Amino acid sequence: MNALFPIIIVFTLIILFAAFFMVKQQTAAIIERFGKFQSIRHSGLQMKIPLVDRVAGRLSLKIQQLDVIIETKTLDDVFVKLKVSVQYKVIRDKVYDAFYKLDYPHDQITSYVFDVVRAEVPKMKLDDVFVKKDDIAIAVKSELNDAMMTYGYDIIKTLVTDIDPDAQVKEAMNRINASEREKVAAQYEGDAQRILIVERAKAEAESKRLQGQGIADQRREIARGLEESVEVLNKVGINSQEASALIVVTQHYDTLQSIGQETNSNLILLPNSPQAGSQMLNDMVASFTASNQIGEAMKNSKNKENLK
Repeated sequence: MNALFPIIIVFTLIILFAAFFMVKQQTAAIIERFGKFQSIRHSGLQMKIPLVDRVAGRLSLKIQQLDVIIETKTLDDVFVKLKVSVQYKVIRDKVYDAFYKLDYPHDQITSYVFDVVRAEVPKMKLDDVFVKKDDIAIAVKSELNDAMMTYGYDIIKTLVTDIDPDAQVKEAMNRINASEREKVAAQYEGDAQRILIVERAKAEAESKRLQGQGIADQRREIARGLEESVEVLNKVGINSQEASALIVVTQHYDTLQSIGQETNSNLILLPNSPQAGSQMLNDMVASFTASNQIGEAMKNSKNKENLK
């Protein structure tokens, strides 16, 4: 009897320890008695009848995420892969349904996601899939909520986190995008060139106007200077023709002096004799005189015709 006493004590301690168990925070433990549902225990130190009750399973009450990848076809016959992230949790008051009604909740959720996505995406073109991805997510959530609520699962949120068309389609879309951007860039460059040409033309026109005004002012001042020079020479007894000849000769030699100061000048002044200035003046006077005579003759002829 004394030999069995330690064994009995050890067995009693084992039974005593087996009667207690721990349940973590945000976790539910399902207790069965002889294979039949007994109770649901939540976080903390819990007790059960050893050898009669057992922990059949544990369910996390935290929010979980399931990523589902679906390949389907759009309305414009483009195959595309969508990644749908489903965030869900076990309803605290429906742990029994979540544990006993579904063996594989992930498979059930995946099936519903496939069904909804393959019903919605074929109604849209590829561009609309990108634009209306939130509508797809809302449709998936609505369908899942109605179906999974019965099994004790609450669908918190669904997100379409990735849309991946076929590689050739993506390459074509990138080319289209690049072409559109190049077109816009070319338009901007054309506008810039047009503005540059217009502004350059305006600047050139303004430059020509100012240049012409400067030449006119220069010639006006030259004429005023010549007039004053002739008046000065007339006061000392030199007549207008002689004064003009003197001025022309003086300017002729001033021009020769200016040309001589330029070491790399290629200008050749013809004629270049000392009598060139006087000869030029005589030719100019003769031309003016002949022009005046022709003008007077034409005027007299018109007057006679008018008298007739």
